[in-house]
Amino acid sequence: MSHLSASFSATIRVRLSDAPGSFARLAQAIGDAGGSFGAIDLVRVEKDTKVRDVTVEASDADHLARIVESVRETEGVEVERVSDRTFLMHLGGKIEMRSKIPVKTRDDLSMAYTPGVARICMAIADDRDAAWNLTIKQNTVAVVSDGTAVLGLGDIGPEAAMPVMEGKALLFKEFGGVDAWPLCLDTKDPDEIVAIVKAIAPGFGGINLEDISSPRCFEIEQRLRAELDIPVFHDDQHGTAIVVLAALLNALRIVDKKIEDVKVVTTGVGAAGVAVTDILLNAGARTMIGCDQRGAIYEGREGLNPIKQAYAERTNPDRIMGSADEVLAGADVYLGLSLPGAVSRAGIERMADNAIVFAMANPTPEIAPEDLPPGKVAVVATGRSDYPNQINNVLAFPGVFRGALDVRASTITEGMKVAAGHAIASVISADELGPEYVVPSVFNREVAKAVAAAVAGAAERDGVARRSRH
Repeated sequence: MSHLSASFSATIRVRLSDAPGSFARLAQAIGDAGGSFGAIDLVRVEKDTKVRDVTVEASDADHLARIVESVRETEGVEVERVSDRTFLMHLGGKIEMRSKIPVKTRDDLSMAYTPGVARICMAIADDRDAAWNLTIKQNTVAVVSDGTAVLGLGDIGPEAAMPVMEGKALLFKEFGGVDAWPLCLDTKDPDEIVAIVKAIAPGFGGINLEDISSPRCFEIEQRLRAELDIPVFHDDQHGTAIVVLAALLNALRIVDKKIEDVKVVTTGVGAAGVAVTDILLNAGARTMIGCDQRGAIYEGREGLNPIKQAYAERTNPDRIMGSADEVLAGADVYLGLSLPGAVSRAGIERMADNAIVFAMANPTPEIAPEDLPPGKVAVVATGRSDYPNQINNVLAFPGVFRGALDVRASTITEGMKVAAGHAIASVISADELGPEYVVPSVFNREVAKAVAAAVAGAAERDGVARRSRH
């Protein structure tokens, strides 16, 4: 099943002969190629011709190329140019630095820079904590990546990772009012990454680690959390976990089950899978079973790496064995954080009634929603925007950092993450809640506010806040 998307859209400037049927032929060509019309704008009228901009959507880059070629071959239509809308959005980058104060007079210059700035420098030299009030540190986060695990693209390098990190910074500002800056590092060495982040940390109020491959991401985060006195948050792990918790809390409300009573099976024990398991355990889950390609993980299974060994020690208390499909027997919840095909329809059919299925592999889910057995699954979520209930990290990280910065938290605790999940869930009222609406819209501006307040409150309760939010 192909889904048309603005991600693969273009504006085609065409010159049409000013004769009956010319536009109809253009529309037919786009339709025959499986495209969809967006905006249609008249650019100018010339003798015997009209020039129009026609916006089309496709399902992928090859499909978009086929649509353009179909238009080129249409009688009475001349293609002047094709503008890929996504590439246009990224021209010159998506973010910039702007000054907060005018520098129009000698007085402005002398206070903002030399000689007046020396007094500010000395105030901070006398009291390093003054940097929180007198510099951008109070509201600035570094988005750090080595480009080894970008989206679904894998190890593409620091330069190619920059558009994603810029996008992250844009979302920080748009949804949380947090100033963020992308820092893509030309090294894969955990020691070097830790050293670099420690060295730049004085200028930032928090560190957001992004798209660093597993298992190195665990070591890097753990070391930085131990060695820095500002929040360090690996969004691929904890952002995902927070939103999964929120969605699951609401899904459980729909099926009238409690988190402490349900059997949860996951596929994928990488960065996201481990973090999701940990947040659910901290939120009260008792029966968690993780599966990798060899099946269920349990204490005593041969060949477990240190991450999976530690995982086995805190999950699967009954040492259930078997493939993911087999372990799903009687399960209330399936969480997919792995690969397409990780479970089958037959496996889902073995689940308990009113099952909950979150198939979050992106862009292709572990099992497609349309392939689920009818009547078996009460709530479905994916990582995609073209299905209901998208598990999207943008619901979490802007509010998490907003709350942490507001109280100058020294770290982000498990309590703060659980509070964030509950806050996201609470945005949907009982009257609004339904099988296709267990996660708020990413454009709901109340989400970041609710998360920030909950995170700040949890930071104060957990003793990691250095000032009160109010």
